[in-house]
Amino acid sequence: MKNLSPALTPLALAALLTACATSPGTPDAPPAKTATIVRTAHGVPHITAPDYETLAYAVAYAHAQDNVCQTAQVLVTARGERSLTFGGAASGQLGLRNLPNEQVDLFVAAHMDDQRLARAWDAAGAEMQAMARGYVAGYNRYLADHAGKLPAACNGQSWVQPMTLRDYRRANEITAVQAGIAALADGMLGARPPAPAAAQAPEPAPVSLADAAQALREVGLLDSPYGSNAWAFGKETTANGRGMLLGNPHFPWVGVNRFWQMHLTVPGQLDVMGASIGLSPVVQIGFNKDVAWSHTVSTGLRFTLHELALAPGDSTSYLIDGKPEKMTAQAVSIRSRGADGAVTEKKHTVWRTRFGPVVVNPRAGLTWTAARAYALQDANSGNARSGATWLGFGRATSVGDMRAAMNNLGTPWVNTIAADRHGNALYADVSVVPDVDAEQLRRCAPSQGAAALLGAARLAVLNGARSDCDWRRDPASPVPGLTPASRMPAVVRTDWVHNSNDSFFYTHPQHRWGAVSPLVGDDVVRRPRTRSELIEIPEMLARGKITPAGMQRQLFENRNLMGRMIVPDLLAACDKAPSAEAREGCAALRAWGRTSELGDKGAVLFREFWRTASTIARVYRQPFDKARPVDTPSGLAMDNAEVAGKVWTALEDAVKKVKTSGFPVDVALGQVQRPVFTDEPVFLHGGDEIEGVLNNLGDRAAPGVAARGLRIDYGTSYVQTVSFDERGPVAQALLTYGQSSVPGSPHQTDQMKLFAAKQWPTLPFHPDDVAKARVGEALRLTRP
Repeated sequence: MKNLSPALTPLALAALLTACATSPGTPDAPPAKTATIVRTAHGVPHITAPDYETLAYAVAYAHAQDNVCQTAQVLVTARGERSLTFGGAASGQLGLRNLPNEQVDLFVAAHMDDQRLARAWDAAGAEMQAMARGYVAGYNRYLADHAGKLPAACNGQSWVQPMTLRDYRRANEITAVQAGIAALADGMLGARPPAPAAAQAPEPAPVSLADAAQALREVGLLDSPYGSNAWAFGKETTANGRGMLLGNPHFPWVGVNRFWQMHLTVPGQLDVMGASIGLSPVVQIGFNKDVAWSHTVSTGLRFTLHELALAPGDSTSYLIDGKPEKMTAQAVSIRSRGADGAVTEKKHTVWRTRFGPVVVNPRAGLTWTAARAYALQDANSGNARSGATWLGFGRATSVGDMRAAMNNLGTPWVNTIAADRHGNALYADVSVVPDVDAEQLRRCAPSQGAAALLGAARLAVLNGARSDCDWRRDPASPVPGLTPASRMPAVVRTDWVHNSNDSFFYTHPQHRWGAVSPLVGDDVVRRPRTRSELIEIPEMLARGKITPAGMQRQLFENRNLMGRMIVPDLLAACDKAPSAEAREGCAALRAWGRTSELGDKGAVLFREFWRTASTIARVYRQPFDKARPVDTPSGLAMDNAEVAGKVWTALEDAVKKVKTSGFPVDVALGQVQRPVFTDEPVFLHGGDEIEGVLNNLGDRAAPGVAARGLRIDYGTSYVQTVSFDERGPVAQALLTYGQSSVPGSPHQTDQMKLFAAKQWPTLPFHPDDVAKARVGEALRLTRP
């Protein structure tokens, strides 16, 4: 390993970077298999390499410099060793959920088919195989170079082990299925055949659809707080006549789903900058000289459930076309360490069908009785194609190229919103969705209660007693049974498109869609942020042409939509407030400006009130109306005595909670809202998902104000605006929580302070700009 001299001038470094980018065979270029890593402000690495394997090698090394302990934890999860390492009673992340370690490990033991994953990666192509090898080797090189010198959280720990290709594939598989079977991991592990006595028991009573919807919200499968905003503007609406993009993902601030910024160059082949989650050697959200893109979690369904008709007298056999077929009992075991340090073996049986594992969620109506059970078929399982999709985005010269890059159906669970320098704006939900259209839903309808789950809880259930209802009809196909790109919603416009996690249906008010599978989305607005965007984007356009500064101001204006829709009706009823607490709450909300800015008094109280009040049945004076999706639901049904009583109780409880936490009822948001991972006095603007604030911040792990304030653990993360000039991209971006997850690192909270101050750094992209912005030594890293 060799560091470039600190005395290397910006001019000389620019010449070297330009040579790397244009002429790898010249004497000034680094030797074969050597990458150059240059860091600029806030620790952003600019990595140049002669080939993709060396590029991935350097990406893994640079990422480990900032996040080695985080990656080591991810690998313990991928190996199914959390219970042995950290104890069975503790908990850990599995995708987007926190579960007991024993459940995480048993899921990994049952779900991972390493031979199948190896075949999937073989089919992903030579470039992605090379990048996987390079990433593994680069991480291991970092461990070897820093043995005994790792951050305190993992230094000297026996669980910090070299990565293997198996580990890498497994970690990526967990990311792929986190919107599918991983979200129901506990349901898979909780599925057990009914006791013999249950054969005589009646079928359970139907569950309410509202309860089913809430059960799925709690596991992140319906109205997940994790989401995003993205806007793309075309030449009709922008000040410079080129495309412009705002990308604003809302993702976790802790763990494997944290974003990390990077700029990647392979001379003559790739020059792309942006950010990624997971163990990724490619940019997942970002820009190059011609295009810029972002992603939002889409409404497309990643799996189907199959309602099994069980064979009479045998609850582990199910009928297919009238013939019994035996389930497979998959026995798995893990090692778990108890509080006393003793290690025991834990065994479990997972029941599998031709469709996939049996799952249960009684609150959603998914039970295993003597007559029926439910099996889950995950379309993203074995999806190793996503890296090639993102690599295609990084090479694209237009939104048309990006659209073509999606044809491999690698995009796992997101929409793509993009703009190009030619002035085009793209929306596409070309993601992984089972190929089940409206006709197949009708033909393969399950029981009435199960069929109703699609409209009420976005859960698709098919008749599992018919072989022709299995959408994965050709297992030998590279993408068996997925809805082809040609039948997924996509549009290119020259005015604007947007998405805030509702379906394609609301991409643009004037766009009309043809027939699209109900599994991709419907016409119901579930996200207040969608309504906010459909209000605020036209307002921006009414003020004039779009600029990056205008997009940035709009996002960080922090308007609280639900405050504006709800509080007037509450205040109008305040003369009937039934208690001192309710009157105190009314006074605080009367003075509130209905935004979620640092100085806003009343914002904390409203959030605590609305957490509860928004769940009251029939709370709205005007319920949702598809003919008025922007204006409804709105108001409070205070003329309904039952609703009004619950609303006052919610306000009283919110007042008590704020005061019990040690704050005045009208405490300013900027005295309470702060990140979960540090006690530095950094306070944050922004509002919760339920409030419709575009700049979405939330506290999922421990919701609600407490003595330590509102501790934010997800939300606005890698936020970027990108436009284009004659040289290429002009980008400003923030990684709100910083590049490093290491406590005490200068890059743990440096960008969070910029976020708090609403400052958007300009990103250096061109070689001379990178050279001028270099911080510290450049590192030249040679791959063996």
